[in-house]
Amino acid sequence: MIELQESANGVILPVQAQPGAKKNGVVGEHAGRLKVAVTQAPEKGKANKALIEVLAADLKLKRSQIELLSGESNSQKRFLVTGVTVTELEQRISLALGVDSEDHIPARKT
Repeated sequence: MIELQESANGVILPVQAQPGAKKNGVVGEHAGRLKVAVTQAPEKGKANKALIEVLAADLKLKRSQIELLSGESNSQKRFLVTGVTVTELEQRISLALGVDSEDHIPARKT
């Protein structure tokens, strides 16, 4: 389960970054964090920018809704997501992972 936190400005999303991957995407959950793979190397902020792009695309958000709060040079990061509730973000994460948010089982693809 991803450990989302509600804050005065939005929802704090903990992320486990996997830079230098073969392809971009939200790939799972790791120790309470959303695991996100990006092809960019972790140099000069390139991977952080790629993470925001992947999160925006996979969670159906605007890039402007996602801000890196901490972990700029670490694989464990915290992002602030604005304009959604914790429940809405949980649903978007479940869809991105192909998991039914109610049961935490893979959703059926029709």
